[in-house]
Amino acid sequence: MVMGSVPEQVDVAVIGGGVGGYVAAIRAAQLGGSVAIVEKEKLGGHCLNYACIPSKTLIRISDIFYEAQHSQKFGIDVASASIDAKKMYEWRMGVSKKLEEGVAFLCKSYDIDVFKAAATFTNPGTLQLTNGVSLEFKKAVIATGSEPSSLQGFGFGGNVIDYKAALMLDRIPTSMAIIGAGYVAVEIGTLYAKLGTRVSIVARSDVLSHFDSEAVSIVKRRMASLGIALYTGVTPASHSGNRLSLSDGRTIDAELMVVAVGLHPYTDGLGLENTMVKRDDKGFIAVDSSLRTADDRILAVGDVTGEPMLAHRAIRQGIIAGEVAMGQNSSFDNVVIPAVIFSDPEIAIAGTVEEADGIKTAKFPLTALGRAIALDRREGFVKIASDSNGLVKGVEIVSDDASAMISEAALAIEMGATLEDIAATIHPHPTYSEAVQEAAEAALGHPVHFFYGKK
Repeated sequence: MVMGSVPEQVDVAVIGGGVGGYVAAIRAAQLGGSVAIVEKEKLGGHCLNYACIPSKTLIRISDIFYEAQHSQKFGIDVASASIDAKKMYEWRMGVSKKLEEGVAFLCKSYDIDVFKAAATFTNPGTLQLTNGVSLEFKKAVIATGSEPSSLQGFGFGGNVIDYKAALMLDRIPTSMAIIGAGYVAVEIGTLYAKLGTRVSIVARSDVLSHFDSEAVSIVKRRMASLGIALYTGVTPASHSGNRLSLSDGRTIDAELMVVAVGLHPYTDGLGLENTMVKRDDKGFIAVDSSLRTADDRILAVGDVTGEPMLAHRAIRQGIIAGEVAMGQNSSFDNVVIPAVIFSDPEIAIAGTVEEADGIKTAKFPLTALGRAIALDRREGFVKIASDSNGLVKGVEIVSDDASAMISEAALAIEMGATLEDIAATIHPHPTYSEAVQEAAEAALGHPVHFFYGKK
């Protein structure tokens, strides 16, 4: 489908209509450029259609279903609660469709031409599209994203699926074995466990091993309470039918096996060999602070440029790339990129919270927070790190709404805020966000709602 005219020459050609790509296109169009997006599947890419949005949609549904079954302590007794998997699927698909239509509307509003095709560089200034169009450009932005990585001996097919397929199910599987222990495994495992699936997670080391162990321990306790079985320190050896064999000789019976061992950059068929674009040893496209590749006419954003492979990083990069493509002197110079795991409870982090020379940390537990006590969600904390001048260097939050609360921390670090700035800012009561203020007060030595001992 092509919206608008069919130009053979544009100022900016964007390859990939995901969150990084369409944002770059919109920003370039806002600055007066003629812009085209080449997207072979759906506008919004994996984030809107297969990953971020669908997973959070299903997490919300699973939370509602689980709470309906476990609300007797609040005086609510639901005689029976059932889940209609097909309606759940329809809602999940409907959300993605609405967002995809919204992106299409924005493209039309900014006179951005959208080509439903794949693109290949024939030279550093021309793209050949699979729909027959030869598209010449002044600048190009590669925003092709990433794909789920496979595992040797566990090729996708049959009952072995990737995370995208796990989020496309129109039924609730009776059992599921997830191979991998990153945030994708934790999020998918938790949501399906709440829907009644018997979930097992197989981890080569440990669950969320790259995150703070104190935060992860809270999430692991919650996973255990949901009946999720963790097989750590092992690897999958083989599978036959519904039986998964592990390296230590144990076996797991599972209706579905979900491989969630990471992502790899998607550059297949781009024709990068016809450009001067360089890739690193992992296949990621190398870019400078302005998102320029080694080819001065070509930029790249998002997952295809490496870690951290996060949608909000891609969005910010997309804005910068759109500006650079239109001649502005912009650069991706953000101090911090916040990260969130939509586990139960959520884990969110901005900056670093490890104690080191000149860096101290303070923590406020949710057991002392009014909102958390009222909702019986007391497991969690806010940890804040600061330097000798009181500058905020990092914040870690383990709590409901951590995904929303972490933005305050990111802003504080970006603007060079101090502990006093946060402590002196009035936070509404009763909210989870007060825990950030309380953690800052604790770091300053005058906590109000938690007794750490007399100074």
